[in-house]
Amino acid sequence: MSPSISAILSLFLGLSGGIAVGGGVIALYIVLDMIPRLAQITRSYDKVHWYEGAMVSGSFLGTVADFWNWDIHGPWIGTGVVGLFNGVFVGMLAAALTEVLNVLPILAKRLHMQKYLFGFLLAMVFGKVAGSLFEWFVYRR
Repeated sequence: MSPSISAILSLFLGLSGGIAVGGGVIALYIVLDMIPRLAQITRSYDKVHWYEGAMVSGSFLGTVADFWNWDIHGPWIGTGVVGLFNGVFVGMLAAALTEVLNVLPILAKRLHMQKYLFGFLLAMVFGKVAGSLFEWFVYRR
């Protein structure tokens, strides 16, 4: 295959794959009602367009940073702040998914653990925090 056909094919496949993945992520956000729920919790309905713009901009910037292997050096506290924002985002996504699917109440009922539900939630939260701290401070060295 000639280099120009290979480049065109790679461009087409990359673009179509990106559109498919991006569409899936946006569909997940819509199904989970993440942005309206965030506006409801924070009582900031007038800022919904800012939330949408932040999610799209963050996704785009993350994709560009990953694509070009950006490496930003800074103080260790900067890594903690970025990790905190990343953890908040992932935690909100997981909480939205859990809320929509009612996973925890169903799981607690089936395992006959209703009275241990609070401890189960705390174990999940502390496990996530410990795993994130391990990832950021031990594994990434």
